[in-house]
Amino acid sequence: MAIELTDELIELERAAWAEQQENRLTVETAAWVQAAITAHAEATGQGRYDVERELKRVVRHPEPEAG
Repeated sequence: MAIELTDELIELERAAWAEQQENRLTVETAAWVQAAITAHAEATGQGRYDVERELKRVVRHPEPEAG
């Protein structure tokens, strides 16, 4: 089963990843991301760890666009 992610969730993780890369990630931002992951997983019936793993893969290791 493919893990479904929303654009909003991806953008939230991108913002948190950018903060982390700049050494300015706050506990508040990290908590927002975790809460969003948990809510999304519960709403879609997906495993929280599966959602988090796929979200990090999409944001941190995006596949190159075909061109």
